[in-house]
Amino acid sequence: MSRRIALSVVAGVVVLAGAGAFALAYADDQDPAPALSHGTVRYTAPEAGHPGSLSFTTEVTAPSGVKSLKVLAWPEKSEFADRPLTAKDMAEVESATCTPAGGHTVRCVYREAVSAADAASSAHGTWHIAVLATAEDGHTTLDTEAADFTLA
Repeated sequence: MSRRIALSVVAGVVVLAGAGAFALAYADDQDPAPALSHGTVRYTAPEAGHPGSLSFTTEVTAPSGVKSLKVLAWPEKSEFADRPLTAKDMAEVESATCTPAGGHTVRCVYREAVSAADAASSAHGTWHIAVLATAEDGHTTLDTEAADFTLA
């Protein structure tokens, strides 16, 4: 085999090996963002001197594991109706408590007591639950209307 052909073959192998390594590295970084499912909200108004409650439950699945789930209840008639929530807005809100539910899935629950004073001073009407799920690998999913409830 001539020297020119041998060099061409070696160069081709090097290029293909480099492309293969790049493809593997790229594929390895393609973990999907966390997936949310089965989201439910329950609001119970305070009555007869007893506090009410707000409870939100959802399942989060992420191949790398779930790092956190941030939860925010917001009234439909608020600044977020005109300016959508962002991940930055969600950075400082409260976290849900998550427990393993099998495989790469966790079940997350957020609970908050609602006093009569809080309910009376809050906007009445439709409220939305926004959630920011963060996977261990840093991928995120933001759902600004994961569930709705009515504050009457």
